[in-house]
Amino acid sequence: MRGVGIVTAMRVEARCVTPLRLPFNKRISLGESAAIWLCGIGAEAAREAAEGLKAGGATALMSFGLAGALDSSLRPGDLVLPESIYGGRLLPIDLGWRARLRQLLPARLRVAGGMLAASTQVLTSATAKRELAQATGACAVDMESGAVAEAAAHAGLPFLTVRAISDPVEFSPPSILLSAIRRDGSPDMMRLLPLLLRRSVPLGTLLRLGVDSRAACSTLSAVVRHADREMGLVSTHSAHEAD
Repeated sequence: MRGVGIVTAMRVEARCVTPLRLPFNKRISLGESAAIWLCGIGAEAAREAAEGLKAGGATALMSFGLAGALDSSLRPGDLVLPESIYGGRLLPIDLGWRARLRQLLPARLRVAGGMLAASTQVLTSATAKRELAQATGACAVDMESGAVAEAAAHAGLPFLTVRAISDPVEFSPPSILLSAIRRDGSPDMMRLLPLLLRRSVPLGTLLRLGVDSRAACSTLSAVVRHADREMGLVSTHSAHEAD
């Protein structure tokens, strides 16, 4: 697969692909066959990134990053390679591309298929997750893949999403924490510290979010190491450690 445009919303996701300190909201080449765009959280940002990657010559689009579980059997670190996206309507995945990438992955990774739901907001409760699961039949949710899938479908380009579970059904980032998160997903310490001092966000919650996020990022890094050629990253393979 040549000319892969990779959309990531957050810096922690982008770091699984490249050690480069990426500028925000800009196309960055990763060699002859791939480019990445760190766009920030949300559908509109992801749509702009997809359009920018297409304008820069991408012949395929990938949404890459974290996801929330809607299925209680999915745990942090599990990989979701959906076969379709639901964003108001069903959007296709390139199943041939998915199969090729899947075959390159190590057996130790737990991989789920099914449907990924697109959400316009961060789901901050088990109730919200269960309601979305019931309404859509999806096993996981994110905020960017639907927009990238729409852009790919409109342009007739192959599309694939690679998502690792960072929060299970029963545990979600509290809504108050969202005010202390920058657009690229990094913490705003000037806002986070007062929340911790007032105990508006328990330290234990923050620690668990960190542990679960690291499990998801470990999985994403493993995907890059083993399936780099299907991501257009063969020329940058040496930048990633072997298992």
